[in-house]
Amino acid sequence: MDRIVITGGAPLNGTIPIFGAKNSALKLQAAALLSSEPLVLENMPDLADSRFMAQLLASLGVEIAWIKEARTLRMQAAEISSTIAPYDLVRKMRATFNVLGPLLARAGHATVSLPGGCAIGARPVDLHLKAFEAMGADIHIEQGYVKAAALRGLKGADIEFPFVSVGATEHTMLAAVLAHGDTVLRNVAREPEIVDLADCLNMMGARVEGAGTDEIRIQGVTSLAGGKHAVVADRIEAGTYAIAAGAAGGNVLLQGARFEHLGALIKVLREAGVEVDAESRGLRIKRDRTQRLQPVDFTTEPFPGFPTDLQAQAMALLCFADGESRIRETIFENRFMHAPELARLGAQIAVHGNEAVVTGVERLVGAPVMATDLRASVSLVVAGLAAEGETTVNRVYHLDRGFEGLEAKFRACGARIERQKEE
Repeated sequence: MDRIVITGGAPLNGTIPIFGAKNSALKLQAAALLSSEPLVLENMPDLADSRFMAQLLASLGVEIAWIKEARTLRMQAAEISSTIAPYDLVRKMRATFNVLGPLLARAGHATVSLPGGCAIGARPVDLHLKAFEAMGADIHIEQGYVKAAALRGLKGADIEFPFVSVGATEHTMLAAVLAHGDTVLRNVAREPEIVDLADCLNMMGARVEGAGTDEIRIQGVTSLAGGKHAVVADRIEAGTYAIAAGAAGGNVLLQGARFEHLGALIKVLREAGVEVDAESRGLRIKRDRTQRLQPVDFTTEPFPGFPTDLQAQAMALLCFADGESRIRETIFENRFMHAPELARLGAQIAVHGNEAVVTGVERLVGAPVMATDLRASVSLVVAGLAAEGETTVNRVYHLDRGFEGLEAKFRACGARIERQKEE
């Protein structure tokens, strides 16, 4: 098992390219099941999660060709050879459950394992299944599997989600594009990844309107074509490197980052004392480390609010603030598991339910720490880059699920960071 060793204290100076969004790419991969023609995804992130999704798609009959030097993935589901997604291929990653909707829409039936548990709390799929039932699907759960059938095809429906859910919004979109008639989705998620999925589906011949608002209208079509689509830049990757530059200090250009996708984070960074400026090539992040950061309060919320996927990284940044910051987590339970590990570096964090109070300190000192999930992992890297001495982050396999070439990108900007094999 790998670990990452960081000798902190070096400012970051240089350019960091931002790759395609993991959270978008995985749903775009599932869209390949909707057409018999090739779907080519450009700006494709080469991550453990995207490779795993490709493995599942291959088991269903999708031909996969990955041209990694061109950051391109070509997929063609000329025929669906299997409509069964077994437990072993679904339990490791929740996004694999999103093959259910496309299989149901195109083949009329599917058997997909319920996804496994999640370290950051329960993420039920009941909204997904209720949406499919509203569209006429017959659904049964037996021995941990969802067995769904719509042998005469799915039918358009008017669906209002009881709360905003990115996963349920995307999954229902993937099914509704091939349904008979019109579908209206209300109280939907507005994330940039939703817009990216809609853009790709429309490129394939779907009729999706309203993505990016709280209501999406879909006019079903009988079939979809193939085509090319570039995956939108990863706002979580961009936000993570922005926070790292703010914590370590320096001057970094995040090439390809989108200002309009990071408004809530940019507000927090600027209030903390980090300079953020939009440029033609991306976002410029600057900070003079001789000046203490200022405390900031924020609450995680659905887009355009502060992303829960940047909460852990922002907590690491605020450990250096001159005062007390309050962070409220409203999206997931159990998402403060990084707090005890940050405390090993000298952070002062008090967790009370869904609120964490961070009392800033003048310095953190490196120590061995343990990663608990993807975002917690990278928060420890952020803290280690700004801490004094050596920090060893263990169990970094989580990082490989969401960050491609993380150590190389940081090293190119002057960080002293390397990956080691555990003895």
